[in-house]
Amino acid sequence: MATVYQVGDFVGWTNMGQVNYQDWVANKNFHGGDTPIFNYNNQFHNVKKVTHQGFESCNATSPLATYTNGSDTVTLEKLGCFYFICGYPGHCQAGQKIDILVAPATSNLSPTPSSQISPISASTLSFSNLSWVSGVLLTICLLGFGY
Repeated sequence: MATVYQVGDFVGWTNMGQVNYQDWVANKNFHGGDTPIFNYNNQFHNVKKVTHQGFESCNATSPLATYTNGSDTVTLEKLGCFYFICGYPGHCQAGQKIDILVAPATSNLSPTPSSQISPISASTLSFSNLSWVSGVLLTICLLGFGY
């Protein structure tokens, strides 16, 4: 089941220093179909979906997508990394940026039942697969091969 997240919780999408977006995203587990909602004052902010390079350099000149209505919903439909920044000058540099890792849901990795695998082994195998896939996705994101 998909989860809806309000980016920055009750503070929303801002550069006022009230939210560390890297801390905010660190305790979230995003899966395909999840939806972050960016709530902000569109007179002072926007949301730009950018590449890893655009994220690292805070460069919003060639965004993959631009959102400007002040309550933007983005459905994360694929596995991988998604990068969002505020395109207003200085905002990204001040920390108004977020990278979201979309990992597979645990239930998608359950092994096929077998008479040779005990329930404990199946559980361990599922966790092992999840850890491996998440590790691969994280590595891909860190190397800049995300979306």
